[in-house]
Amino acid sequence: MATANDTAAQQSPWWRDAVIYQVYPRSFADSDGDGVGDLTGVRERLPYLAGLGVDALWFSPWYASPQADAGYDVADYRRIDPAFGTLADAEALIAEAHALGLKIVVDIVPNHVSDRHPWFREALACGPGAEARDLFWFRPGRGPAGELPPNDWQSVFGGPAWTRTTNPDGTPGEWYLHLFAPEQPDLNWNNTKVREEHESVLRFWFDRGADGVRIDSATMPAKDPALPDFDPAAPPLPHPYIDRDDVHGIYRSWRALAEAYSPPRALIGEVWLADPVRFAHYLRPDEMHTAFNFDYLNSPWDPAALRTVIDATLSSHASVGASPTWVLSNHDVTRHVTRYGRADSSFGHALRQHRTPTNLALGTRRARAALLLALALPGGHYIYQGEELGLWEVEDIPDDLRQDPIFHRTGGTDVGRDGCRVPLPWSGDRPPFGFSPDTAQAAPWLPQPAQWASCTAEAQDGRPGSMLTFYRTALALRRGEPGLRALDFRWLPVDDPAVLAFTRADGFVCLANLSPAPAPLPPDTHLLLASDVDFDPATGHLPPDTTVWLRRP
Repeated sequence: MATANDTAAQQSPWWRDAVIYQVYPRSFADSDGDGVGDLTGVRERLPYLAGLGVDALWFSPWYASPQADAGYDVADYRRIDPAFGTLADAEALIAEAHALGLKIVVDIVPNHVSDRHPWFREALACGPGAEARDLFWFRPGRGPAGELPPNDWQSVFGGPAWTRTTNPDGTPGEWYLHLFAPEQPDLNWNNTKVREEHESVLRFWFDRGADGVRIDSATMPAKDPALPDFDPAAPPLPHPYIDRDDVHGIYRSWRALAEAYSPPRALIGEVWLADPVRFAHYLRPDEMHTAFNFDYLNSPWDPAALRTVIDATLSSHASVGASPTWVLSNHDVTRHVTRYGRADSSFGHALRQHRTPTNLALGTRRARAALLLALALPGGHYIYQGEELGLWEVEDIPDDLRQDPIFHRTGGTDVGRDGCRVPLPWSGDRPPFGFSPDTAQAAPWLPQPAQWASCTAEAQDGRPGSMLTFYRTALALRRGEPGLRALDFRWLPVDDPAVLAFTRADGFVCLANLSPAPAPLPPDTHLLLASDVDFDPATGHLPPDTTVWLRRP
C-alpha cells in the first residue's frame, strides 16, 4: 500500500530532492586522446553515473569558446566546442541519459560572453557610438586623454575590471567592462536584444531535451547605469553590480518561459550572498526553483557553525516555499577532502588557504561523515565529479602548467582553481589513469598525481569500504528511505554540543559526531541503516567524526 510520503514523492517535482552530479567536461573522460575530456567520453561513462545513483547531470559549459575561462567565455551557445564534440553528440548524450533515467542541466552565463562572440567583434569594429556597443558597457576613460578607467571597479579575477580598446583607425579608444577576465565582456541587460537572445538560447536547449539550466553568477547581470566608484570594503546599498533589485525581472521572465514547457524546466541559481533574506528573494515562486547553498559549503567542520547554517537555510527557504540544497564541492572551490583536513576547514574566495597543511586521512574521514549528514537533510544535493572517488585538491601543479586566469591575473598570489579540475582517474596504475585511451597522443590537460592510483574507479569498484562503494550505498539508501522524501525536520536534544542529531519522517534519525571523542548513541534507536565507518553499535557509542543513520521504533 502506498504511503502519504510515496504519493508526495510521486507528485513532487524532480528537482526538489534530486542528487545532481556536476560534470566538468574537460576533466571527465577523453575519448579521442587529445588530453581534453569530451562528450563521447561522457556518453561512454553514462552507465557508471546511472549506477552511482544520481538523478541528474549538470554540465559546466560545453559551448563553442576560446576557453579563456574554461568555457565560461561563451562565443556561441548553439554550437558545441570542437574540443568536446558536436551538437549531434550533445543531443545523443541527452537522449541516452534520459533513457537511463538521468535528467540534464546545462549551464547559462548571463553576465558576460566571450570577446570572440559576434556581438563583441562587431562592437569593436564599429567604434564609439555604434548601436552594437550598447549591448555591452563601453565608456570613455577618465583623465585628460581618457587614459584612466571609467571607474575603480576591480575584476573578480584580480586587476581592473576595465580594458581599453583601440579604435578602427588605430587610436586609443573607449574602455569596456569585464567583471571577470578581459576576454569576458559584460553584457548590458538594459538592452532588450540581450534579454531576447538569452530567452532564445533557453528555448534552444529546452527544445533539445534539457531539463533545466544552472545560472552562472546569477546576482551580477544588472548594473547601476551610473557606474559609480565604490569602496569594496564598505560597498553602498544597493551594490552597483551585485544583487540589484532589477536583476529579478530577468529570472521572472525565465521562469515564465520554463513553466511553459511540459514538464516545466528547472532554474538553478549560482547565488553567492551572505544575507539569507536577499538570497531567498531569488527563490520566490515566480523566480528560480533552487539555488546553491554556499553558506553550507563555506562552513567549517564545526557543529555550532553547521547547525547555524542548517537552521538559517531551512528558515530562509521555508519563507518562500523553496526546497533547500546542500553542496560540499564544485569546480570553483578547494575539494572538501583537503579542506576538512585543515586546522581551519572553512572556505572563502578571498581566503582559499592554498598550500595550507592538511591531514588527508582526517579530511577523508570527515568527508565521508559530511556526505551522510548532507544527504540526510531536506532538499536536494550536489556531487562534484571525483568526490565519489575521494579525490583531494592537487596543490603542486607546476606554475607553467596552470591555466586558471585567476593565477595569471594575480601574478600567482592566488593559484586559482586548477587543483580541483584535474582530470579524473578511471583505471590503471599510472597517469593518465584511463582518462585518455592508451593510444593518446597528448597528456591530460592538467597533470594527475601518481598517488591517485589507489583512487581510480576501477580500483574501488566493488571494494568494501572504498569511497566509491560508500557513495553508491549511501545514495541507494537515500533513494529507498521513505523518511527522507518529505521536508520534515526536527533537531533532537543531545547532551554533547559537538553532536548534531535530528529526525525526519517515519522515525528516521541522523546522528553526526563532530567531537574528537566518542559520543553515545540515542537509547531509543535501533536498526543501523548506514554509517561512514565500520563500528560495533553494541558499544553504544559513535566514533569521532562519524555520521550514522538510525531508525526509531
